[in-house]
Amino acid sequence: MFVLPELKNPYTAYEPYIDATTMEIHHQKHHAGYVKKLNQTCVDNEIDCDRIEDLFEKISKLPNAIRNNAGGHYNHTIFWSILNDIMATPSPDLHNALNEKFGNLESFKSEFTKKALGVFGSGWCWLVVNNENQLEIVTTKNQDNPLMSDINAGYPILAIDVWEHAYYLKYQNKRVDYINNIWALIDWNVVSERYAHKPEMNDLA
Repeated sequence: MFVLPELKNPYTAYEPYIDATTMEIHHQKHHAGYVKKLNQTCVDNEIDCDRIEDLFEKISKLPNAIRNNAGGHYNHTIFWSILNDIMATPSPDLHNALNEKFGNLESFKSEFTKKALGVFGSGWCWLVVNNENQLEIVTTKNQDNPLMSDINAGYPILAIDVWEHAYYLKYQNKRVDYINNIWALIDWNVVSERYAHKPEMNDLA
């Protein structure tokens, strides 16, 4: 059974970039709801839910409730893991890869922001290591993610939630302000670790 992960810090630690109320509702209501519904759907359909990546490998054959809630759980788990109130920079290897692909870190952020703003309605923007082992920015709708077999866009190393519930209390409809500010919370140590080792591909999620 899947469990709701704890955040690294108190909800107030992410201010002023994300307000504490939004963090608490997002974590305790939205994410917790995905976990509860995912576990119940697995039971109701007698589906083995020991490892979430296994679900993504056969996602097109599973009920939509699995797709939505497994995606919601996994996506948010990554999102929380890369948010922190520390100053960090990409590792040398990741920094070099970003420079090679996008020119420099600021150009990457600009391109990422452009893609995130282009998501129609609810969804996610990702930095992935694609199937050619190159960095790429991709987007997904709703709670889809790059690991799902019918998307197969690569391994996600950075995710930003662009559902309105992630930012509306503070930013209203100004998604661009939310995206511009959230870079101050990105824990590049975690992103760099994901880039180097793809950790949960060999672990339970």
